[in-house]
Amino acid sequence: MSLSLTERVDSRRRLTGDHPYLELFYTLTGTADEIEAKDHVAENTPTARDGLGRESIELEPVWVDTDAEDGAWSVTVRYGRATAEESTFSFDTGGGTQHITQSLVTMARYPSNAPNCQGAIGVTHDAVEGVDITVPVYHFAETHCRPAWQVTTAYKMTLFNLTGRVNNAAFKGLAAGECLFLGAAGTQRGRGDWEITYRFAGSPNRTGLVIGSLTGISKKGWEYLWVRYADAEDSYAIVKRPVAAYVEQVYSLGDFSLLDIGT
Repeated sequence: MSLSLTERVDSRRRLTGDHPYLELFYTLTGTADEIEAKDHVAENTPTARDGLGRESIELEPVWVDTDAEDGAWSVTVRYGRATAEESTFSFDTGGGTQHITQSLVTMARYPSNAPNCQGAIGVTHDAVEGVDITVPVYHFAETHCRPAWQVTTAYKMTLFNLTGRVNNAAFKGLAAGECLFLGAAGTQRGRGDWEITYRFAGSPNRTGLVIGSLTGISKKGWEYLWVRYADAEDSYAIVKRPVAAYVEQVYSLGDFSLLDIGT
């Protein structure tokens, strides 16, 4: 039996203002199956209308004949817009762990004539072992509600392609190069809107770094700095000293405005 969806004369109830919504009323005939009825409504009503996204589809049976597999349903399709109150924000500055081979400054040497390693840590006869330290990392997350019509396959692919990228322009108070997008996770509420959590990590850009006799070193927050050491003679011993520093880009840049959550 063919299904028929007809908009009623009392349709298009609307509210304007800060929390606008639009309700469309229909009568659906031709099935006794609620799931089939709801699928038909979803396929034959727009996902967005007048700048509002479809939030929900509600069905109430007028009459249902399961033997004849026929029936009539009163249908309400509601459109709305996610509001700022539905967004949540969180952060932590617990820091991260980084392995370093160079100190900021050597505070003392014992005995006083011990070899000068120029800040290299854990120097042995053939290596610089270094040490693990806690470094500042700013983790934060934002959760936003989005109408279903905005969360298209193309938007999901945008989130996928931006994951593991660093901001190419200022974003959420962080300068270009300081913010890493860790990815997003979304949950759809029925056929209504999506709740999506976006996760980020911030690491500060640095300038004026000094490593041994090397000065004027600069690096962006998520670039990787490594040091090359070479043997050098100091007093009565051969030691490892920094002879070169390299700044490597290890993350691609991304346009975070494509996330559409503000900058």
